[in-house]
Amino acid sequence: MTTNSSRAAGPRHKMVEAGVALLIALFGIVVIIGSVKAGINWGAEGPRAGFFPFYIGIFIVVSSVINLWHALREDNDEPFAEWGQLRQVMSVVVPTAIYVGAMPFTGLYVASVIFIGWFMRWLGKYSWLTVLGVAFGMPIVTYFIFERWFLVPLPKGPLEEWLGL
Repeated sequence: MTTNSSRAAGPRHKMVEAGVALLIALFGIVVIIGSVKAGINWGAEGPRAGFFPFYIGIFIVVSSVINLWHALREDNDEPFAEWGQLRQVMSVVVPTAIYVGAMPFTGLYVASVIFIGWFMRWLGKYSWLTVLGVAFGMPIVTYFIFERWFLVPLPKGPLEEWLGL
């Protein structure tokens, strides 16, 4: 028996599963549309660029529809998670999404300094000295390992271009 307080504890398991199935189906539709634009037929040299991704996209959409059907048939009306737990997850997901979205404009190194510093100070409550040391140290170490040692160029922004990195 569920009470009003337990129903308000967070989103229902069934709805979360249905939402994820719909998001994955949307991804499959995007793959299909991109594949059609790239060409899904067979060319003189063999399959065109969209041939295999097209069928993967169809597989993703069909699988998602099956998952959606199972999710909606399910009798599980338990909460997926409490709102407080979801808030904690979002406190990591949102800054990470901002970090990834900012990277094409700021470059990997500037975005990483801000991202690492933010998390260490905000979530970890580290001292400013530790925050600054790690936030600047990790991108510097990353630069030397990847760009100098392995010769793998990483995304750069205006500051790195100005510094000639």
